Amino acid sequence: MTGVSKTDIKLAQDGDAKALETIVRSIQNRVYKLALRMLADQNAAQDATQEILIRIVTKLSTYRGDSRFETWMYRVATNYLLTARKVVANDPGLSFQVFADDLLDGLADEDTSAPEDHVMLNELRVKCTMAMLLCLDRDHRAAYVLGDVLEFDHVEAAEILEITPSTYRKRLSRARTRVQDFTAKICGLAQKTAPCSCKKRLPQAMAVGRIGAYPSANLQEAPRFSEIEALASRTQANLVTAKLQRATGPLTSPKDYAAEVLKLVEPPG
Repeated sequence: MTGVSKTDIKLAQDGDAKALETIVRSIQNRVYKLALRMLADQNAAQDATQEILIRIVTKLSTYRGDSRFETWMYRVATNYLLTARKVVANDPGLSFQVFADDLLDGLADEDTSAPEDHVMLNELRVKCTMAMLLCLDRDHRAAYVLGDVLEFDHVEAAEILEITPSTYRKRLSRARTRVQDFTAKICGLAQKTAPCSCKKRLPQAMAVGRIGAYPSANLQEAPRFSEIEALASRTQANLVTAKLQRATGPLTSPKDYAAEVLKLVEPPG
């Protein structure tokens, strides 16, 4: 993870527009990836990214260096994703049972399952992995995304969420157990005897419009579907879920927000 330089932070806090632009450009992909993993919707993630970057820019003068800048940045971002009225109002409130019922509805049999289509199967795999986390409430989702997807250590993740490390560990453990149990029960990548597989699910997902709009550029750097199958087959059962959740590629922002955000806010100073 490339850090933001202390020099750029100080210059931006003193009103240097170029330094501020450098900061926004350096953090926008990380903010977008967090938003996408929390919201599992590209349009909502783009809206949230812009709002978060505006908050970061307008609050930059309050950063005093008591923690890493990246920790502070993720704290601002996560706070928005957990508390913003728009985000809370649009949270789907999925449950693992409802999601399982949806996945298992209309599965193709082996004879009519999808052919090897790297792009479509990867789109389905990535969307399914992200949607699965919507079955967690936002607090547990944030703990899981920070810990098992973005791989923050417990102390820093707790600092980002402004809770104690002990509370964070308990929250992550509960979230991890729920996601692992669901994945092992339903997902054919994690457990070969599980009922759902991407190839069986793809025809129905295409028919109901669940996939097809995901920008292929976001998936070009994701591992190939065959590579994920091989990875899952040689990974210990208790680690498969986290491996699958991380195997999305960088999920870079489809927009460059720097110029757009800087037009909307005055430089701090």
